[in-house]
Amino acid sequence: MKLAVVGATGLVGTKMLEVLAERNFPIDELIPVATEKSIGKKLSFKNQEVPVVGWEEAIRRKPELALFSAGGSTSLQLAPLFAEAGIRVIDNSSAWLMHPDHPLIVPEVNGTVLRETDFIIANPNCSTIQMVMVLKPLHDRYRIKRVVVSTYQSVTGTGVKAVQQLMHERQQQPGEKVYPHPIDLNIIPQIDVFMENGYTKEEMKMVLETKKIMRDDEIAVTATCVRLPVMGGHSESVNIAFEHDFNLEDVRNLLQHFPGVQVEDDPQHHIYPMPLHAHNRDDVFVGRLRRDESQPKTLNAWIVSDNLRKGAATNAVQIAEYLLSRHWLS
Repeated sequence: MKLAVVGATGLVGTKMLEVLAERNFPIDELIPVATEKSIGKKLSFKNQEVPVVGWEEAIRRKPELALFSAGGSTSLQLAPLFAEAGIRVIDNSSAWLMHPDHPLIVPEVNGTVLRETDFIIANPNCSTIQMVMVLKPLHDRYRIKRVVVSTYQSVTGTGVKAVQQLMHERQQQPGEKVYPHPIDLNIIPQIDVFMENGYTKEEMKMVLETKKIMRDDEIAVTATCVRLPVMGGHSESVNIAFEHDFNLEDVRNLLQHFPGVQVEDDPQHHIYPMPLHAHNRDDVFVGRLRRDESQPKTLNAWIVSDNLRKGAATNAVQIAEYLLSRHWLS
């Protein structure tokens, strides 16, 4: 098994290498790929130093699989070249999210839609992944009519330069700015660019991706996405209206038994999901489960997950594991 990681030196690429090692994904040859300035740099993987190469060299070495985390424009350019060379691509950028010819996959939710002929597979947006992990078992039981979500997203979702901006501001040091405003001691109600309808691109991703992943265009979704000076993961306040009424204990039971979801819902003992506790863990955590008393058949939930792991690297590796389980990788 030859496996390439494109964007191997970035935050998510580094996390992909970490997750691949932790989960003992069967790799005979790792091919780290990055921009020209990083070529020749050595990355550590399973106690070995592996040199970074350029994308042309990576294609020449014919890996079976390439995990991409190098940005949308790079993916638009390179993913088709890898696919044409017979290399399966799992892409973590926004490039292929809503492309009708490429599946958008959270394995626990819709892994069964994958086909052997899929050579570019999209890894969903981090905030969408953790939400649909909770929505899926509830939709199957009660049928979801509408979702209202407000997110509280970590600076790590923007990348290493955003983390540096936060740290520089916290230490009152000059440094490069990636946000239009200070992030330390602040919240910014903008993630990505604004669209003509007044929503940001991130918010519209959550709307459109949810429908695609859940395979139900009738689910109404509206989102407000907010950036916080937080490091451990993304948090979401989610209001879910159902077609059928629910029992709270049944909701907890459904969620607790769904793979990859953990219920932390004991507010009397101050037990609820927090990014500090979700950090560096693969599960999606849900709590603060309660009825919306303003209207019937509606649930409030609080969802937290490490956006670099289940929201990015771990989900990509899980897709690779699914392909391996179907014997579509040699």
